[in-house]
Amino acid sequence: MDAVNLLGFDLEGLAAYCEQLGEKRFRATQLFRWIHQKGAWEFSQMSDLAKSLREKLAGRAHVTGLSVISEHVSADGTVKWLFDVGQGNAVEAVFIPEDDRGTLCVSSQAGCAVGCRFCSTGHQGFSRNLETSEIVAQLWYAEHSLRKRFNTDERVISNVVMMGMGEPLQNYGALVPALRVMLDDHAYGLSRRRVTVSTSGVVPMIDRLREDCPVALAVSLHAPDDALRDQLVPINKKYPIAELLDACERYLECAPRDFITFEYCMLDGVNDQPEQAQALIQLLRGRINCKLNLIPFNPFPASGLKRSSRARVQAFAEILIRSGIVTTVRKTRGDDIDAACGQLAGEVQDRTRAHIRMVRAPVVVKNSAP
Repeated sequence: MDAVNLLGFDLEGLAAYCEQLGEKRFRATQLFRWIHQKGAWEFSQMSDLAKSLREKLAGRAHVTGLSVISEHVSADGTVKWLFDVGQGNAVEAVFIPEDDRGTLCVSSQAGCAVGCRFCSTGHQGFSRNLETSEIVAQLWYAEHSLRKRFNTDERVISNVVMMGMGEPLQNYGALVPALRVMLDDHAYGLSRRRVTVSTSGVVPMIDRLREDCPVALAVSLHAPDDALRDQLVPINKKYPIAELLDACERYLECAPRDFITFEYCMLDGVNDQPEQAQALIQLLRGRINCKLNLIPFNPFPASGLKRSSRARVQAFAEILIRSGIVTTVRKTRGDDIDAACGQLAGEVQDRTRAHIRMVRAPVVVKNSAP
């Protein structure tokens, strides 16, 4: 039987695993704290575990993170890691430091099958879903490596956004246990308000998340009508805007925040005209409590799209704000290291060139630990 990676368990799963070993539940809690709160990966480090349990675990389990291919630090302090997930696939995680928070952007898939026109990750195509252990490993590595960097025992990452590579709700079975690890007080203890799942609009899974693990929700809207959204976000053809907004209204009944965040990537001459701002107002005002994030587009050659001018973005925002819709113009962070929104294709080639998966392949640090 293959040894199991304990990063793949939430606390309930770890307790069930310990029961299989003939151990009591409190041992799972101890183990969970060692792994997630202290960043331990060797059972010999876990000094308050019974020696008999450590011996059992040594032969049947392991705590193994993802190998780090590269790390880049932006001039603004943003940090991007490229992680090896095997067979020529890599995923990225990005840490964004701010005065009042530290946010980690986490990937859920190697590539993405949704294919949004403005997203470079989508242009690389889809390889596979990440396992729960691979999602959690991004947070595990980032949190404990940043603690060492900043020489602190305090928590560095206060917010997690599932906005990296992939559509989280198309990897639902692995996503939910990972969210539960992030929220658990014996692990990272993050508030539901500070864990955000971003989706292109997978309506049935929005409803399931509402029941199973409601956290903050961000929806990639990007257009005020179905005709344009069909072009920009292809999944809209399956789940059009009216169905999506109905799901968002249902989600608010259980959401930790009293609003849904809508993401809107500003594309020059495509979705940034005053009449489109008015259409957004007609679509959203009075129907759903929301916040709009206007995101500067980060251009890449294959898109054929351009970034809206600063003046156009500001004018668009002012129309929305005057209508009473809470609107924020997002700053770009980490774009000098390709860590900004929509740039997380990183060093991974388009999937149509299957014979070469990476543009650059630095020496992989095997068995990396924080």
